[in-house]
Parts: sequence; structure tokens; C-alpha cells
Amino acid sequence: MRSRVLRGLAAAAALLATTACSTDGGGSGSGPAPEATGAGATAFPVKIADCTGHETAFAGPAARIVTSNGSALEMLLQLGAGDRVIGTGFPPGPGTLPPAIAAQGAKVPVLGETGIAREKLLGSGADTYVDAFGAMDLMGGAGDAPTEAEFTAAGIRHVFLLSTACAATAKGPRTDLAEVEQDIRRLGAVTGTSPKAAELVAAMDARTKAVGTALGGLPADRRPGYFFFDFDAGTKQPVALCNRQVGNAVMALAGARNVFADCDADFRPVGWEDVVARNPDWIQLAVRDRGSEAENTKAYDEAERFLREFPAIKGLAAVQQGHLLRIGSEVTTIAGTRNADTVRRIAAALHPELVGSGS
Repeated sequence: MRSRVLRGLAAAAALLATTACSTDGGGSGSGPAPEATGAGATAFPVKIADCTGHETAFAGPAARIVTSNGSALEMLLQLGAGDRVIGTGFPPGPGTLPPAIAAQGAKVPVLGETGIAREKLLGSGADTYVDAFGAMDLMGGAGDAPTEAEFTAAGIRHVFLLSTACAATAKGPRTDLAEVEQDIRRLGAVTGTSPKAAELVAAMDARTKAVGTALGGLPADRRPGYFFFDFDAGTKQPVALCNRQVGNAVMALAGARNVFADCDADFRPVGWEDVVARNPDWIQLAVRDRGSEAENTKAYDEAERFLREFPAIKGLAAVQQGHLLRIGSEVTTIAGTRNADTVRRIAAALHPELVGSGS
């Protein structure tokens, strides 16, 4: 139980850390797009911008990469650049990564179970650090993140995931996966895997556009209220998924109405009375992967049991009617290609007459 609590705290810290980086705007307009030539091949040198617009140049492909968390690691593994990742923080738990890349991901050295200590990161030998968080105190209690001057002195290029590190101060709510797709393209550019990046993005687009076509511009009054119940963040005080988080875009694309869409942040603690007042039509039982189907089922059962027995919640129509979706936290809130799959799963549950069943 203690290990589960620690994992939950670490993951919650990772989620809350997305408030870290400031920007003048999010979405596909954040910074210049990497240059490319030919059939999607990366043309070096490549320049990419951070959250503030500051550009970093790559004369050639990144060769020794450290990632801040499982989101960046998963993208690099899917791009075929996993052999260049020499370490990660916030490692993905057992069963979290897709089967096709799980074995390779498990071999990546863990430099920090939560954030990576400043000295360890600066002395890692990396030439590139892919940062999902920004400048927050996530360095395992060993101090703040390195400064840009320290990164430069260590020969490390600092690359942000725009979909997470720049979320909190982006312009407007997240309603699509443009930033996620841009991050995949950016990592493809700096690793010289732009053709694979284009392939991954095209597949995401195909899935989300198919859902959009099926929904046919669903009006607001036909979008059921939806609450993301982060079971592992704790049950004494729920944590609302707000409009700057990737999960808000997943809900919007799936034809749902985030009941906390008026919360102008990524995540924010709320009260159960707030959840009751929003009266969601559907509740996602969001648990973090436990590493096996049996353990995941057990966790989902625990989350559902809590809602059915907790006096403040058990009377909600969503609970009474069994409108409780068993979809994991990671594929909803952690930026990556599987966000598009989650769009499809939610849409099929909420609008079966339009989207139909299927994976």
C-alpha cells in the first residue's frame, strides 16, 4: 500500500507540475515549426522554441537524451529513438507503456523516481533534456531545476513539451490535440525521425477526425457532463481536471462537456460538494496502471465501490445509472498518441448511436 501511495503522490506531483512554464500562447502556433525537406526528412540545423519563444539549435540529431517523465519517453520510443534515451525521471510504472515498446522502455536507466536531482541531471552526459514540467522544485528534494545557464554550461539543450510544460498560461482552453502532435513533430525533428513523427501524427488525426465526423458538430446541449475522477490522487478531496489539461481536449473531442471546464488551470483541488453541484452525467474511474489486468480491475472496483458507498456521491444519477467508465489516467492526461484512442473510447460510450462500439 505504501508503494501505491508513493506512486500516487509522485504522479500527482507530475500532473500539478504542468503549471510550471510561461508562454505567450499555446497550440500549433507556439514557436517556429522545425524545418524539413524531402519525404518528411529532417533538415539540419533545426531550431525549436521553448515556452517563452527562446530558440535552441540542433546541428544534428540528438544523441544522448534524458527525459523528465514517461510522456516524453513514450514519444521517443514510438519515434524509434529509444536507443538514444540514457535516463528518465518519473519512470512509467509496470504496464503503463504500450506492449510494443514496453521492453525497451524498461531498460532505460531511472535517474529519479520523481524529479531528477540537479547534479545528477547536469552530470548525466546528456546532450538534450526533454522537459515536461518546466522550472519547478521537482528535483527529488535536492533543489530546484537547473537554470538555463547551467544547462548551457553542461552542454545540454533544453527542450520543452509544449503540451504540458506550457499548458498553464497558454491562450484559452485545450480543445484539441494540436500541441501533442506538435511535440511529436518537434521530437521527430531533433532526433532525425520526422517521417515516423508524420506517420504517428497522421494516425492520431485519422482517429480523432473519424470521431469528429461521426459526431457531426454535436451541439452543447447534447454533450453530457463528464467528471474525471482521479482515484489515486485521493478520495478525501477530489482533484478536478481543468481546461488547460490535455484531458480537457480529449473530453471535448469525444463529445463530452468537462464539468470543470470553467477552471482555468490544469488541475485544481475541489470539494465533493462541488462535484455534486456540477452533477456529471458520466464519471471516468481514472486509475493509474497497476501492471496487470487483475490489479487494474481491482483498482477500478475499489474506485467504483467508493462512489457507490460515499454518502455525498452515491446519489448522483451517474452513479445510480452506472455511467462509470473504466479508462486509465495515463492515456487521458499524459500527452501522447494514445490520447486519440481515448477520444474514441469515450465517444463510443457516450454516443454509441453516432460513434458505435469498437476499439
